[in-house]
Amino acid sequence: MTTIKIDYDACTGCRMCFKVCYVDVWRYDDEQDKPIVAYPEDCVHCNMCELECAAGAIEVVYDYDSPWPPIIERGFPYTPGKAEI
Repeated sequence: MTTIKIDYDACTGCRMCFKVCYVDVWRYDDEQDKPIVAYPEDCVHCNMCELECAAGAIEVVYDYDSPWPPIIERGFPYTPGKAEI
């Protein structure tokens, strides 16, 4: 699973990480005014949160030992629409 590290000392609370995540990995703690990585298992490694963080407070660390999705393990070519998962 991907690990998302946050440097809370550098975080400005701009919510950009929360706003740019299209797979809904982030939540925001309004009391602390800080982001929370609520669902790291849903991360698709787009790095938008890291790239858009103006403070440089986010680092996405990949787990290269995690298994590939089933469609990659089967190999290519495959027939779209006839995949057996």
